[in-house]
Amino acid sequence: MRRQIEWIRTELRDERLSQTDFARELRRNSTDAEARIWTLLRNRRMNNRKFRRQHPVGPYILDFYCTDLRLAIELDGGQHNSVQGLAADKARSSFLAKRGIHVLRFPNREVLIETGRVLDVIWKRTR
Repeated sequence: MRRQIEWIRTELRDERLSQTDFARELRRNSTDAEARIWTLLRNRRMNNRKFRRQHPVGPYILDFYCTDLRLAIELDGGQHNSVQGLAADKARSSFLAKRGIHVLRFPNREVLIETGRVLDVIWKRTR
């Protein structure tokens, strides 16, 4: 399943979809970690904060974004551990920081295995 989702994401980028269409496709094809976090963030379940899923900001699409707090939550798969992935994440975080957006990053594995700890970190940041 994970490989299929990564393939879909790669294929969608290659088709040069608009940013909005690409975000819609990502919502339809979320990872297990994204689905888990979304069920806990949606409908103002986290400190009555409104989160958006797969929200475009500039050239990037944020996994989850709270406009009120200017807070992005990014869930990272294994590809983020490569030299190229780490460099891309650094550039992305720098771009967002210049716009006053704080980023919380969690590996997908951590979200699935230690969901409570991840939620605790998010909870503290949304108070």
